[in-house]
This record gives sequence, structure tokens and C-alpha cells, in this order.
Amino acid sequence: MKEQRIHQIFEVSVLLKGAHALIECLGGIALAFISTNTIADLANGLTQDELIEDPHDLVATHLLAWAQNFSVGTKTFYAFYLLSHGAVKIFLVVGLLRGKLWSYPASLIVLGLFIVYQLYRFSYTHGAGLVVLTVFDVFVMGLIWHEYRLVRRHLSIR
Repeated sequence: MKEQRIHQIFEVSVLLKGAHALIECLGGIALAFISTNTIADLANGLTQDELIEDPHDLVATHLLAWAQNFSVGTKTFYAFYLLSHGAVKIFLVVGLLRGKLWSYPASLIVLGLFIVYQLYRFSYTHGAGLVVLTVFDVFVMGLIWHEYRLVRRHLSIR
């Protein structure tokens, strides 16, 4: 019963990674087609009322400054990053959900590399979201490792 529960948690976690990957892909595609002027206009619209109320609002002023300084090169980088990052994860999620043996070590390596990058980014941004994402990735890696050992053991019994 315990193994069945762990397997269910594994499947849900992998599905969540897949949903996150799909959102990354959609975000990357959207970013590729949205102009930097549109991004600045959107930030302007989102922050306008707040800045009228409080011209020194920390979140609104930072969001507006970020959007106004968002270059085409930065936009292209983030679009490529989101799309490629999401596509790789979708590929691995499909492999994991289909029980493909290659996908377990590949997922562990890729998630490990993502964690290294997230920790690197955290050293600059100190974003709490990166901590949450990294903790979740470590949790998923533990589940992948557990599942991989079970799959290999099952294959060796056959």
C-alpha cells in the first residue's frame, strides 16, 4: 500500500512538472510574439491607478521600471529560455509517465542542472519563488530516484 501511495505522489508531482512546463512553453511563445512596447503598455495599465494613489509604491514602481527597460534582446532570451526549458521538461515528463527507462536518469540530470541554475539565480535575486521551485525539484528528484529503483528492480525480476 505504501509503494502505491508513493507512486501516486510521483505521478501527481510529474504531472505538476508537466503543467508548469506547458505554462513555460506558452509563456515563451507569447513573449516571442508580444512587442516590448506592448509589455510596457501593459505594465503602465496595471500600475497606473496604484501610482496615482501612491507614487512611491514599491511593487508598482519596480514593475513599471522593469517593463520600460525590457529590451528586445532580453525579451528574446526569456522567450527562448522559457520555450526550451518547458519543451525539455515536457519531453522528460512524457518519458517518465510512460515508464521509459532512459527518462529517469535524464530527468535527474536535467533537474539537477536546473537546480544549480536556480541557486545561481537566487544568489542574485533572492527570490522566494526560486526557493520554492528548488525545494519542489529536490522532492521530485527523490520520487524519480525511488521510482527508478523500483522500475529497474521490476525489470531485473522479469
